[in-house]
Amino acid sequence: MSISMVKALNNGLRKALADDPKVLLMGEDIGRLGGVFRVTDGLQKEFGSLRVIDTPLGEAGIVGSAIGLALRGYRPVCEIQFDGFVYPAVNQIISQLAKLRHRSGGVITLPVVIRIPFGGGIGSIEHHSESPEAYFAHTPGLKVVTCSNPQDAYDMIRQAVDDDDPVIFLEPKRHYWTKGEVTDGTPAPFARACVLRSGTDATLIAYGPMVPAALEAADAAAEEGRSVEVIDLRSLSPLDLDTVRESVHRTGRALVTHEASLSHGFGAELAARIQQEEFHFLEAPVLRITGYDTPYPPSRLEADWLPGVDRILDALDLSMSY
Repeated sequence: MSISMVKALNNGLRKALADDPKVLLMGEDIGRLGGVFRVTDGLQKEFGSLRVIDTPLGEAGIVGSAIGLALRGYRPVCEIQFDGFVYPAVNQIISQLAKLRHRSGGVITLPVVIRIPFGGGIGSIEHHSESPEAYFAHTPGLKVVTCSNPQDAYDMIRQAVDDDDPVIFLEPKRHYWTKGEVTDGTPAPFARACVLRSGTDATLIAYGPMVPAALEAADAAAEEGRSVEVIDLRSLSPLDLDTVRESVHRTGRALVTHEASLSHGFGAELAARIQQEEFHFLEAPVLRITGYDTPYPPSRLEADWLPGVDRILDALDLSMSY
């Protein structure tokens, strides 16, 4: 069945609510409205206002309440309306949610999922088009994952709800309406990267909103006789380095792309790990194709600010020139 990512997430959340009475959804306007992006559309009508909860406009309160509910045995799924709205809840996420299991020696589990629509490409303004993944991936105690297609959206939201650790679930908002086949088969392991396209000349590593652009760039490169392997990381923390290492070991070249700004971004960590562990097999430096080191621009400039196929191909040309 071909459905949009929004519908796949909706179906996954519906299945989680039906399977476990301890699962709760909570967030701003997620009930009667169905959320800004309609991910939770119809779920309050089906499961009631005590399980799909419209909260006040206060992210710190949403996450703080979720921590308390998790301590009482519930499995709350929080929606942060836009990526740039998560920062008021950073204290609760980093100081409490990420640390309580370790602090208790494993006695306490906090199965809290925080859903965050992230990234740009929808013509919106700052605070609505942020890429905060590096903040959370840098925080021990959090799992940080992101889907790039409807099948992964459906599988991974259910896996996130079932996980006993807190999960930051990043949803690429510009691909919410992208359609794809979704089935109820055996899902890929939650923290495993996926090789979407095999290649021999270079490894192109992407996640979330940049995966379609990476595949498009690989198609364009093939027309010029270059074979590019594309990896969708899917999980930023934990990171499936085995899949990355095996690919780079074969191709000898690595490119990393993400929407977030260049400096201190997630790509820097990935580049460092690749160069540390595959140094003797690299034919060129690890290159990064990212957003610029500025705040997110006005919508009329975002097409120039965001990395895309042309900038990926330019980086591939540079890598192949070594």
